[in-house]
Amino acid sequence: MSGYFLRRLLLIIPTLFGILLLNFVIVQAAPGGPVERMIAQLRGMDAGAGGQFAGSRADFVATDTGGGSSYRGSQGLPPELLERIEKLYGFDKPAHERFWLMVRNYLSFDFGESYYRDRSVTELIVERLPVSISLGLWSTLITYLVSIPLGIRKAVRHGTPFDVWSSSLVIVGYAIPSFLFAILLIVLFAGGSYLDWFPLRGLTSDNWAQLSLPGKVVDYFWHIALPTIAIVIGNFATLTMLTKNSFLDEISKLYVQTARAKGLTENQVLYRHVFRNAMLIIIAGFPAAFISMFFSGVLLIEYIFSLDGLGLLGFESVINRDYPVVFGTLFIFTLIGLLLKLVSDLTYMLVDPRIDFGRRDL
Repeated sequence: MSGYFLRRLLLIIPTLFGILLLNFVIVQAAPGGPVERMIAQLRGMDAGAGGQFAGSRADFVATDTGGGSSYRGSQGLPPELLERIEKLYGFDKPAHERFWLMVRNYLSFDFGESYYRDRSVTELIVERLPVSISLGLWSTLITYLVSIPLGIRKAVRHGTPFDVWSSSLVIVGYAIPSFLFAILLIVLFAGGSYLDWFPLRGLTSDNWAQLSLPGKVVDYFWHIALPTIAIVIGNFATLTMLTKNSFLDEISKLYVQTARAKGLTENQVLYRHVFRNAMLIIIAGFPAAFISMFFSGVLLIEYIFSLDGLGLLGFESVINRDYPVVFGTLFIFTLIGLLLKLVSDLTYMLVDPRIDFGRRDL
């Protein structure tokens, strides 16, 4: 078993390398990079881009020698100005040198500096990480704690009125987009048109540092309540129905009938035999579900509730072509996903001790 997990840990390295290489190639081929954004700013086409060359239009008005450049819109720019812009963003080196330099820095978790925020990528990630961890962790925890027992209950009482009305509720919740439900919560409970019970922005209050420990805990959950509810309300349906169908499939198998024939109670049959088999497919989907809720699933929620998390940071970085932040957040999410996959394998063995990955090939 130890050999299997050692091989899986070592496999993370080439997997990370391959993902970074693939995304690096795609990003380099995409138009509208940071150099072109700066050129557009200098020409007055993108006033919101920001940068160190703002106000330097006189640098290129006097000269018209940039016609040979490969950048769009660079006609009329002097070569020396283009060289300064390329050096600023690291594009004065060939693509393969930039990639290997990035990989070498990533080995020490040095993600470089943001192009437009004048801060290191590590600082930005550390600053936004508490928001994403809070939303992803609590949303995933609540979803699993509610959906799994509910799915088991629905499987046991399949076809009863409880099964019918609970299915109706979870399907209605699934049909409502999370961002729309978030707006509804704001209107009802966050000072919209009715009640003003919950704050609308931030993860903590401005005076959080002066609060006592119980006060900090209450303040934290007070701020995270509405965003978490908005995220989980639409995630109950998939996991609940998956759990129900998985248990129904196992209950219909021959070994369950044999266990009942031996005189075991329904709870013994359900939790001693059916549970460990039915839960495997649910455990297998946990890493993808967590990463999805950690990043893409909370993007609009972060925006609506003014929460600066990694999802919003990654999205803004892609729009602004802030490549160091894009690759830094991609590296973090990929690493977390691969480690969670390893944890899910360990959970396999805890649920069903008959599974022995040490005897299997990768």
